Amino acid sequence: MNTAAIYHRPESEFAYLYTAETMHIRLRTAKGDIASVQLVQGDPYLLGKEKWYQQSLTMEKLVSTELYDYWFIALSAKFKRLSYAFTLVGTDGLTAFYGEHGIYPLEEKYLERANNYFRMPYFHEIDRFKAPEWVKETVWYQIFPERFANGDPANDPEGTLPWGSKRPDRQDFFGGDLQGVLDHLDYIEDLGVNGLYFCPIFEAFSNHKYDTIDYLKIDPAFGDGATFKRLVEECHRRGIKIMLDAVFNHMGDTSPQWQDVLKNGQDSIYADWFHVNEFPASYEESADFEESSNITYDTFAFTPHMPKLNTANPEVQAYLLEIARYWIEEYDIDAWRLDVANEVDHAFWKKFRQTCDDAKEDFYILGEIWHSSQSWLQGDEFHAVMNYAYTDAIMGYFVKQELSLEKMLSEMNNQLMLYRQQTNQMQFNVLDSHDTPRLLHETKEDKELMRQVLAFTYIQPGVPCLYYGDEIGMTGDMDPDCRRCMVWEENQQDLDLKEFVKALIALRKKYAAVFSGGTIDWTGTSFETGLIRLACRLEEQTIYGIFNTGQETQFVDRTDREVLLSSSIETASEQIMVLPKGFLLYQA
Repeated sequence: MNTAAIYHRPESEFAYLYTAETMHIRLRTAKGDIASVQLVQGDPYLLGKEKWYQQSLTMEKLVSTELYDYWFIALSAKFKRLSYAFTLVGTDGLTAFYGEHGIYPLEEKYLERANNYFRMPYFHEIDRFKAPEWVKETVWYQIFPERFANGDPANDPEGTLPWGSKRPDRQDFFGGDLQGVLDHLDYIEDLGVNGLYFCPIFEAFSNHKYDTIDYLKIDPAFGDGATFKRLVEECHRRGIKIMLDAVFNHMGDTSPQWQDVLKNGQDSIYADWFHVNEFPASYEESADFEESSNITYDTFAFTPHMPKLNTANPEVQAYLLEIARYWIEEYDIDAWRLDVANEVDHAFWKKFRQTCDDAKEDFYILGEIWHSSQSWLQGDEFHAVMNYAYTDAIMGYFVKQELSLEKMLSEMNNQLMLYRQQTNQMQFNVLDSHDTPRLLHETKEDKELMRQVLAFTYIQPGVPCLYYGDEIGMTGDMDPDCRRCMVWEENQQDLDLKEFVKALIALRKKYAAVFSGGTIDWTGTSFETGLIRLACRLEEQTIYGIFNTGQETQFVDRTDREVLLSSSIETASEQIMVLPKGFLLYQA
C-alpha cells in the first residue's frame, strides 16, 4: 500500500457542505493501489457512548487521473456535526486507518481515540459555497460590441470603416454598438442562448475598451445609458441574463486619474492610485503600440497604456466598489466578468463579492483566470472562472492533437477534483473568445470536428459560452483577426451549422440539471480505438454519449436508443455507424 499518496484535507474541496444538510467527502489514493475505502463517522460527542467506530459506510471511486484515484461519499449528520476517518484495503491485501494524525494499523485502539478523527465541527449554512441556481441553466453568448452590429451610424467614431470591409487591425473601428445588439435580439433569442456576456462597454480609447477612461459612462460610440437600459429590460423580458466585463486591474492611460499623475507626478492626488515605482512615470516606445520597455510604473503585461491600479488603496477600493454597485442598482445587470482577475489582491475581491451580494440576490461573479484557481473559489470571492484549464485539455486532444485521450481525461478529472461540486457546476467553459483564435480556425476549417468538440464540451460540468459568429461558421486567427465583423448576410452564413448549434443549445438547456449537476462515467472508453463512451448521470436520469475520435468507423447497437443529437453517423437495421469525427447523444 502506497500510504504516501493517501490524502485528505478538512474544510476544503475534500470536505465541504454541498447543501445545508449534506456534506461531501473525498479521499485521494494512488491510482490502482486501493481496493476499497470505508468511511468511519459519527457525532464527536457520542464516540464512546455509541461506539460508532465499529460501523462504516462504503465510499465509491469517483474519478481517476494519471497518478491518483479519488473516492467520494455524500452524507448528512443528525446534529449537524461530524467526526470521520477512513479505513482502507489495498490491492495487496494490507489494511490501514487514516485520520487526523495520519496512518495507523486498523485496530480498535486507534479507532476509539477521538483525536484521531477529522472534524466538521458544525454545518454552518452561512459558510457554505453558494452560487446562483440560474447559472446552471444558462448558455452564454459572448459579444464583442464593436464588431457585432452597427445599429446607429450617428455615433460612429471618426474614421469608422464600412462594416466588414477588411480584416481588422488593432486600431480599426467598424461602428458596432448597443443599438446593433438591440436590433438583433430576435436572432439571439432564436439561437436559444439565455445569457449575454459583453466585452467592456465603458468609455475607453481603444476598440476593445479594456483601457477604461470612465467606468460610470458608456462609451459614446456604443450609445448611452438609456439605450443600455432598454437593452437590459428587453433581454430580461425574453429571459436573457446580462453580464458586463469590468477591468479593475488597470485603467486606461487617457483616464483623468492617470493624466493627473502624468501632470503632477508624486504630488498628484492620484499618485497612490497606481503602482508608480519611479517618478516621473515614463516608458520607452516600441514599434508595437501595445508594448514598451523601461516602464517606471506597473502595467498590464508590458502595455504602457494600461497602468495597474493599487487596489489596496482605500480610495481605489471605494471608487471601484461604487462602480460595482452602480451598474447593478442602476441597470439591473446579473453578473460581472472580471478581467485579469488573478492579478488583483484577494482582500479587494472579498470586499467586491460582499458589495455585489448586498446589491442583488443571486448575482454571478466570474473571474478571468487561465490557470487553476482554488484560491479564488473558496466561496467568498468568485463563483467561477473562465475554465480555460479544463477546456485546454479538450482542445489539446480533439483539435490540437497534443494530448493522448488518456491524458485528456486525466487533466479534466484533475481539474474537477480541485473544486467543490457546486463550483464545477458554475465554471465557464469556453472553446474560443476575443483572446484566442476562433474554434473553426483551430480545427483548420473542419466543421465536422467543430461539431464534435462543441457537443463534447456542451455536455461537461459547468456552463458553456458561444463566441459570436461561431454558429454561422466565422473563422479567424489570434486577435485582432478573431474579432471580425459579424456576418449578417444569410447567403454568407453556414445555416446548417447554425441549425446544429441551435439544436445543441436546446439540448443543453433541456438537460442542464444532468450535465451541470450529474456525474460522468467513462466506462467503455477505448484508448486504443479513440472511441469515447460516457454516461452523464443524475439520480434516475442518464444521457449517454459516443464520440469517435479515431480513424476508423465504429459500430454500436441500435437497440433501445433514443437519439437526442448526432453528427456523422449512418444507421442500419441493427447498428449505428459512427464515422470518424462523428458522435451521438442518446437516452436508453
